[in-house]
Amino acid sequence: MPFYGGDELAKVYDEALNEGFGLVASNVAEPNVMMGLMEGADRADSDLLLQMSGGACTFAGDGDPVAGLKAMGNYIEVMADRYDIGVFLNMDHQTDLEFIETQMELDVPSSIMIDASHEPFEENVERSRRVVEMAEEEGADVLVEAELGQIKGVEDEIESEEAFYTDPEQAVEFVDRTGCDLLAISVGTQHGVAKGKDLELRPDLAADIREALRDHGLDTPLVLHGSSGVQPDQLRQMLQHGICKVNKDTRYQYEYTRTAYDLYRESPGAIVPPEGVEDDRDTFFNDTEWSPNKDVFDPRVVGRDIRARIADVHANLAEVAGSAGRSLHK
Repeated sequence: MPFYGGDELAKVYDEALNEGFGLVASNVAEPNVMMGLMEGADRADSDLLLQMSGGACTFAGDGDPVAGLKAMGNYIEVMADRYDIGVFLNMDHQTDLEFIETQMELDVPSSIMIDASHEPFEENVERSRRVVEMAEEEGADVLVEAELGQIKGVEDEIESEEAFYTDPEQAVEFVDRTGCDLLAISVGTQHGVAKGKDLELRPDLAADIREALRDHGLDTPLVLHGSSGVQPDQLRQMLQHGICKVNKDTRYQYEYTRTAYDLYRESPGAIVPPEGVEDDRDTFFNDTEWSPNKDVFDPRVVGRDIRARIADVHANLAEVAGSAGRSLHK
């Protein structure tokens, strides 16, 4: 199925609002996680929303974010064509207006999140509105997500020591003045590693924001950032209050590393020489009877395990979020 644009993504969000489900927006920086996500979404018959941050683009492009976006964008498009689901790409936590303009010119992403939430309210409004105007001027088939209120933790290079809850009436003013298509709100989640029992989640606040927006004729999908520590029952509760996009990043990072760790921990003798054997990688152990086992250390071995684990995780998350069995293409 082709790599979809903003118009098709808007249809998914419309259905999500009406039916009370959400898309799990999953961050990627390299192919193994991306391919695992596609497999998991296809298995669940769920549309897939991938995300890339500026840091992920820079990593994928070996220091050049534009090159990274082009490379991963092409990779996603080619691989998405193998699956019978809708695949979208959101640019996560963008702060550089020049890079945002380039994204629109390249016509790669389906949506772009401008993050000026760390700025004072008026500056946040101005920068967010500017991105909406840029999309209109470019005629870009892209949705614009903005954020009001700060999520505790670190995302890329944006850090917040405190969580500031989003005010419902201020949310109305913000959406009305910016024209953003989606609004990320702060209701007690945090970026990074968190235990669900420690999160001071406010589903009541999400409900108040949703109601305030609708009372003013603004049927705006809401976004939950920092959800890797949110438990399934907590997530289901949030989805009943206009949350249509749920961001996941840290969970996949952990699953990636844990899967590799588990594989290598099971077979250390296939990778590291035993005691008494010189660890001479330069000669590749030519002078010893011991040698590493390619059946274990070949990166494709752990890569397949990582893809399989990510697929399992995402398929389960799609079930929890309610997007399973609801692919736009069906």
